[in-house]
Amino acid sequence: MSISVVILAAGQGTRMKSSTPKVLHEISGKSMLFHAIDAAQKISDDITIVLYHQAERIQKEIEAHYNGVHFHMQDAVQFPGTGGAMKGVSVKHTKALILNGDMPLVTMQALESLMQGDADINMSVIKMDDPSGYGRVVIIEGNVHEIVEEKDCIPAQKEIQTVNAGVYCVKKELLDSYIPALNNDNAQAEYYLTDIVKMAVDEGKTVHPVIVKEEEFKGVNSKLDLAHAEEIMQRRIKTKWMKAGVSMRLPETIYIDSKATFEGECILENGVSIQGISHIIASHIKTNSVIEDSHIQNSHVGPMGRIRPDTKLIDTHIGNFVEVKKSTLTGVKAGHLAYIGDASIDEGTNIGAGMITCNYDGKNKYQTVIGKNVFIGSDTQIVAPVTIADDVIIAAGTTVNKDVAKGSLVISRTEMKTVKNFFYKFFGTK
Repeated sequence: MSISVVILAAGQGTRMKSSTPKVLHEISGKSMLFHAIDAAQKISDDITIVLYHQAERIQKEIEAHYNGVHFHMQDAVQFPGTGGAMKGVSVKHTKALILNGDMPLVTMQALESLMQGDADINMSVIKMDDPSGYGRVVIIEGNVHEIVEEKDCIPAQKEIQTVNAGVYCVKKELLDSYIPALNNDNAQAEYYLTDIVKMAVDEGKTVHPVIVKEEEFKGVNSKLDLAHAEEIMQRRIKTKWMKAGVSMRLPETIYIDSKATFEGECILENGVSIQGISHIIASHIKTNSVIEDSHIQNSHVGPMGRIRPDTKLIDTHIGNFVEVKKSTLTGVKAGHLAYIGDASIDEGTNIGAGMITCNYDGKNKYQTVIGKNVFIGSDTQIVAPVTIADDVIIAAGTTVNKDVAKGSLVISRTEMKTVKNFFYKFFGTK
């Protein structure tokens, strides 16, 4: 890896209208900055992230997920702007790729295209059918001649369809020379990174335009941009997994986290949401079910099932309106209307409708252990901590608050009473 990467993530992002830093807004379960870091790590061992606004919060988030990333704090008071962000940045390799932290859709392949050749600067360029509102990149004889802001364009220049995508691959020697020489002699009194292009052209250096896809270099500046980027990312994720053999019914209605993985022949019906670090193996997830940070293997979930974090289902059927949290179920059937939390349940066990594990006393969570071939009747409460051995029958309506021995029947009910003709006496009718 002979290239350094600098990711600019210092901006305030006021158009997001949020107390959360712009670059920490999530796309498919991962902060948009993390998507950029992931792409960068595939091509470089020297990554520097430039921070300023809420720098401490962003750095803490990055350090919780990545090792070996360098940080540089922009002096935005004295040196505002993208050029100011680069002042004082030191890179390891002979070339540096400069990209933005609000470009979550950039790919390794797109970045590699900017690394090719021996130009002094490779500059990302998008060709647009309608370039209105963008500065034009003037290309003469295959090289960039200048960047002209739209307000400064003469009529002929307004016809140019090439615009700046904002990512550059620059030789280290040029950065070391040009960045200290940047000035803020402009209407905004900011230091612009684009000025290094003019410096290079003026000195006869080679500035090569690299045509890139608009989708991959799309910046996210608002909640609307965030939603559009999410749609693109979801399309990529689902395309990848369908090509790998996952069946999806109405895929546009399905959500899959970027960290989720699949193995074997899986089926996802419409409205399914696969969140977090979930791993699905040869399973069928039915309509409107939610899986969160769980392992599902050779099982059926739903419709309208909810599998909460730290759950492991193996050879298990979870039906409609069943919720499972932090539990391991092997060879279990829970057909409908149940809550199973902090439990371990073994094969052959049947969970009746309305069964709940009472796992929380207001302060602490407690474990329920249920053995093999246990039949649990409807409307049963299992008050943890409790262990139910193999081959047990628990009658409907029972509250279990003590351990149960193998082979037992457990039943706790008040005696049923019948008062004849009470209806007529109460309502005064015959």
